[in-house]
Amino acid sequence: MKNALLKSIQNFFEEDDLSRNLFYQKSLPADEVLCSLKIKSPLILSGLPWLEASFQYLDEDFKLPKEILNEEGKQQNAGDVLNFKLPFNVALNGERIALNLLSHGSAIATYTSQFAEKAKTKNIKILDTRKTTPGLRALEKYSVRIGGGFNHRLGQTDLWMVKDNHKTFFGGLEEAVGFFKSVGSFYNETEVEIHDLEELKKALEMGIRHLMLDNFHPDEIKEAVKLKKEGITYEVSGGINLDTIENYLIEGVDAISVGRITYGAPPVDISLKYERV
Repeated sequence: MKNALLKSIQNFFEEDDLSRNLFYQKSLPADEVLCSLKIKSPLILSGLPWLEASFQYLDEDFKLPKEILNEEGKQQNAGDVLNFKLPFNVALNGERIALNLLSHGSAIATYTSQFAEKAKTKNIKILDTRKTTPGLRALEKYSVRIGGGFNHRLGQTDLWMVKDNHKTFFGGLEEAVGFFKSVGSFYNETEVEIHDLEELKKALEMGIRHLMLDNFHPDEIKEAVKLKKEGITYEVSGGINLDTIENYLIEGVDAISVGRITYGAPPVDISLKYERV
């Protein structure tokens, strides 16, 4: 895990530019301090591997205690505290990057869990999208999983996704699907973004197995379910939020994709305080 994160962590520290003032860096004491990770709002903790890797970038011998690592993915309440030790200079130089990553991951996991909790009553999966922050996709998609959601795809070539821009460029549904079939590998699946019931019927006639019902009204989804055959999956998408999701928990829907779980998660509050040992 550490090696997988090293490149991105290095980029984050280069952006922070600690080397600008080497005299300051040399002057910082290395005395050991007790670090207290203070949870100040209810959350699901996600991103401890990123926090650990951030401090390991500055101190390769650092490891979070197992009892803290075991808290990953668990509910934390305001007032909870997780303690570990670090040299003062490492704590000071690494805390902002470490906290930013942990807070961001925890916000996504917490928000995702709220959607997943509602959707599980109908056995519907909550999916993320590719609306992720450049450089943070791994953390964001990891945190979706920690929060009980599922990853739609990590990149464009995981699944051929035929969207409206493809259909416009290639001249229609059949032409766009034909293009992706021509470049696909043996195991690549195809999903088509569908915008109305007539297009859905056409896609089903073409043998498309995975269909995204984009911006369908709940009443239209109920009509679409009547057309569904065995082996077909329906994904519903389009501006669904916590206030409206109940309307889309319809028997026959397999998944709901929600872009806002990665780009719009409300922030959580975590701080790091330390004192001399």
